[in-house]
Formats: sequence, C-alpha cells, structure tokens
Amino acid sequence: MFRFHGAAAAVALVMSSGAALSTALAAEPTALAAEPTALAPLVVTATREAQPITDSVADVVLVSRQMLEDSGLSSVDDALRRFAGLQLARNGGPGQSGGYFLRGVAAGGVVVLLDGVRIGSASLGQTDFGSMNLAQIDHIEVVRGPVSGLYGADAVGGVVNLVTRRGKGAPRLQAHAALGGYRGREAGIGLTGASGVIDYAASVGHEQNRGESAIRPGDRYGYYNPDRDGFKRTMGTVNVGVSPAAGHRIGLTATEARLNAQYDSGRFDAATGLSDASPDFRRRAKTTSTALDYRGELSSRWITSAQLAHGVDDDRSGAVQPDHYRTTRNQATWQNTLRLQPGQQVVLGWEYLHEKVGSNSYATSGVAGASEQRTRHNQALLAGYTGQFGPLDVQASLRHDHNSAYGGQTTGSLGASQALTDRLKVRALVGTSFRAPTFNDLYYPNYGVSTLQPEKGRNAELGLVWQSSNTRAGITIYRNRIRDLIGYDPDSTGTTCPAGYFGCAANTARATLKGATLQTAHDWGFMRLTAVFDFLDARDDSTGQRLNRRATHQASIGADYLADRWSTGATFTRVGSRPDGNVRLGSYAVLDLRADWKLDTRWKLEAKLLNALDRDIEPVRDYQGLGRQFWLGVRVDTSI
Repeated sequence: MFRFHGAAAAVALVMSSGAALSTALAAEPTALAAEPTALAPLVVTATREAQPITDSVADVVLVSRQMLEDSGLSSVDDALRRFAGLQLARNGGPGQSGGYFLRGVAAGGVVVLLDGVRIGSASLGQTDFGSMNLAQIDHIEVVRGPVSGLYGADAVGGVVNLVTRRGKGAPRLQAHAALGGYRGREAGIGLTGASGVIDYAASVGHEQNRGESAIRPGDRYGYYNPDRDGFKRTMGTVNVGVSPAAGHRIGLTATEARLNAQYDSGRFDAATGLSDASPDFRRRAKTTSTALDYRGELSSRWITSAQLAHGVDDDRSGAVQPDHYRTTRNQATWQNTLRLQPGQQVVLGWEYLHEKVGSNSYATSGVAGASEQRTRHNQALLAGYTGQFGPLDVQASLRHDHNSAYGGQTTGSLGASQALTDRLKVRALVGTSFRAPTFNDLYYPNYGVSTLQPEKGRNAELGLVWQSSNTRAGITIYRNRIRDLIGYDPDSTGTTCPAGYFGCAANTARATLKGATLQTAHDWGFMRLTAVFDFLDARDDSTGQRLNRRATHQASIGADYLADRWSTGATFTRVGSRPDGNVRLGSYAVLDLRADWKLDTRWKLEAKLLNALDRDIEPVRDYQGLGRQFWLGVRVDTSI
C-alpha cells in the first residue's frame, strides 16, 4: 500500500495561502479585452474523462490544430518543445533518433498515447517521434507530472496523448505542399466529414529532407562521415465512426507511420582492429496502431467505454547486419464513468496489456540473424475521482498493476485547487509513480537481469493559474524523488550481477528532480503571445552531479501578428547548458520566422525561415542540427 507524505500539508497550503497570493498577483498589470468569456476547451488525459481545462487540478497543456498549423512546425517532438517545454536530445536534425525529457524525466518515463492507445518500443522502453509528422494530428494533450495512478507504468514525467482527426459536418478537403532547404519537401492531403450516422476522416502526409552529416567533424570516436544523413517519413490515418443512437458511437481507427533515415555510426573492422564509419548506416522504422472502440451513455449518470487495440513497432538499424527489434502490443480497456451528483464523478477501469518483443539481439543460439521472443502481460484496476465543492476542486486516483515480469505495483495521486478570485486559483498535487524495466534491461544478453525491480517516484507540486477571457498563465514548482534507478553496474564478482557477467543492469541510484515551469498565452485579437519557461535542477543523489543531457533552463517564446488577409510570426527558443558525459555542452538559441497570405477563403500561401540566424546547434555531444532553411508552400481548405 502506498502513502502520501506531506499530502495534508500541501492541501492545507492551498487553503491558507489564498489571501496573500491573491493580493500579490492582483497587483500585476494585465491587458484584458472587453469580450465575453468563451467556453473552455475540454481535455481528457488528466482524468480519463472529458473536463474543461480550467477545472483541471493537474498541470495540463492543450495544443490545438490551429496552433500546430500556425507554428509552421512539421514534427511532433518540435511541437512538444515549442508548446509543452519538452527538452530534446536528438542525434542530429529532424528524422534522427534520440531522447527527450519531460520535467527532467527521460523518455522511458513518459507515456505516449495515440488516440488513447499506448505506443512505442518495449525493448528500449520509449517512443521515438521520428516517424511521425503533424499532418494527421488534430490536437495534443500533455499532462506534466506523474500520472501512474491513472496510466500505470512509465507515467513518471507525464503523459503525451496524440489525437488524430475525426470527421464532422459537411465533407471538407484539406491539402498542403511545400519546398524548402536541404532539398526538403512536404505534402499532405486529408478528407473529413459526416453523413447521417457515419463520421469519417482520412489523411496522409509525407516529408523528406536530404539533411547533412548527423555527426560533426572532429568527433571523439571518429564516426564522422561527410555523407548527408537525410530522411523520409510518411504517416497515414483513417478514423471511421458509426453512431447508431444518440450518445453511442462505435469507432475504428488505423494509423501507420514509416521512417527511412540515414545516420552516422561505426562498426568494428576485424581486419584492421579499428572502427569503420564508412558504411551507409540506415534506420527503417514502422509503427502501426489499430483500435476498435465503443462509447455509450447508458443513462444521464453512467457512461461506459471499451477498446480493443493492436499495435506493432518495428525497427531495423545498422549497416551490414542491422539490429532488429519488433514490439507487438495487444490492449483491452473497459472504463465506466459514474456521475454521482452535479460536479462529482468517479471513473472505474480495467486494463490488460500483452507485450511481445522479438529481436536478433536477444538470440542466444549463436546463429547469425536468429531472433528470439520475450513476452509479458499486465493487468490493472484503476479508480479516479473528481469533485467540485464551490471554489474547491478535488482530484484523486488509485491504481494497482500486476505484471508477469516484476509483480504488483500500487500508485496514486491526490490534489486540490482553490479559486482565490474569479480568475486566479492555487493548486497542489502529490503522487507516486513507477517506471517498468525495459525488455533490454531484463533480457539483453550479458547485460539484462530478469529480477530487476521498477523505478519508483514520489512527486509534490504547487502551482498558480490565472485565467481570463483572453489570457491563461500558470507557474508550477515541483520536486520528484526517484529511487531504484536502473543503470549500469560494472560488477564482475557476482555480487550484484550474475556470475560470468562483466557489468549489468541494476537498481543502483537515486535522483531528485526539482524545477519550475512558467507558461502563458495571451490573445489581443490582432496579436498572440505564447511562452514556456522551464527551469530544472536534476541531480544524482549519491554524487550530487547533474543528470546527463538535462538543460538547466529552456525557453520558447512566440509572437504572432494577425491581420485580415495575412499574418506573420516569430519563435525564439533558447536551450541552456547541459552535461553530456564528461563534457559540458554550451547553450544555444534559435530564431524561426513565418508568414502567410490568404489568397481567398480557401487558399493560403505560407513561408517560413527556420534557424534564421544560421546558428550552430549541438543537441547531443558530437551531433549537429540543421542550418538556415527557407520554406515556401501552399495550403487549401475547402468544402466538396
């Protein structure tokens, strides 16, 4: 059973600090437009049931389709950095593999959902956004902070939910095409609509770029190769629904994303005894997801939903004999929402997840190219509660997972928010979380240990949120302590690692992640400003050293001027210094510019200048991002 140390104190702080905080923030000058308050958009991910974003106790970010189009971005990870403060550690430019961090938690501690279905590699324990583009995405919901009480394993740093388009209204055709630097090309087309009881949406998008060498000259391992490391990625999705009666819908969603990318690396040459970087290293990845779901309002107080999903993550990378990892997931979910009375509801759910990983890296037969499979399954029961008591909102969750590989884990959260004025509220939340050992941690030959236990985290956070008709701003401070971190142990004595091993995966470390996130969006009608500031102090408790590749700060500031027929905008991104191995990478800043011109109600010309100042970018030690790029394109949105 889990305990929430400091929960009572945190919630009491919400109640007692109201007057002082209200007075302090009321003194801040804020420009407000004299217009009626619009209905707040709905989010689902924070509670597993739709609620206005203004009612959420959790730290939630909603990125709308309009925001994605106006940003000029094409990749999911860049959009998450721009709008949600995700830190990127990509091995080069777009299309290259790499890691990312949410509140300092590495990618393996961030759950990624596609239309509510978990995706990613179970062998590496993370989702790579390299094969995805934004053409098929309707909106993105991000919950920052631990959410294992609702989503189970790996929701330590947060949850990212990518939601694809759904049809409604008269049929509409959307398409776009663009040409840009490094021989870049983008194109996409989509159709949405509804007829009678049927709604439909289908889209496909393609992007390619010849890039430049992913590794810069003079790297430490001699992997530099002057060839260009380009990429091609294609993503398509189909979403069809039938509503046989009011309040009931049966839906089928199918998505496929493909990536073909070149990268720089090296392989051992037995003839010379040296590393050879001359081969053409390639990565081919394919992610597929298919889901059948039902949602029905059985009464005014009872909503039930069920989902069956199947997904495959297939990844091949290398030169002569590529490494091959294939993850297959089968998922089932049954959820019931009970509305006890106005303003109060309970969510009860059951989940089943079966994972199978096949890889030639797990083979122990000694036969070249042979592949072996490993499996595990997980069952979970969960409960969530949200309640409104006048100016006080309360949210709680509790979940128990039982996994065939590492046993049972119970996690949960408790939070509250208190309205201080009609525009200002203070919130507090505490929660526990865990990250499951990956298949590589458990089974990789001469490294994996099948008895590893999950990493476990305890988080506490406090925040302020300001909301008006045209402004939303918030600040959150947090502290997340993680124990039993899985890392490399060099033991060769058989004390920690199995006999005969020269090092292995082990639960050896503890870490503390402390930080603050400031986020604001303001709309004057003709001018829109957005900003995300992330400050992070992530350290190993035993050594006091900063954790690898986490920047001390990151800022993304955007400004857009909106006229009747045209608009123009700029985004400034600054990434602070960060350790990478035994070196310190310096900070860097990037300026992106964009503009568009509406030819009529359907057609629009678009232009963007990425990395306008042509700054050198080193996202990871020895790797380099792309230089200045000019793009010109056209977009159409019309009824048919």
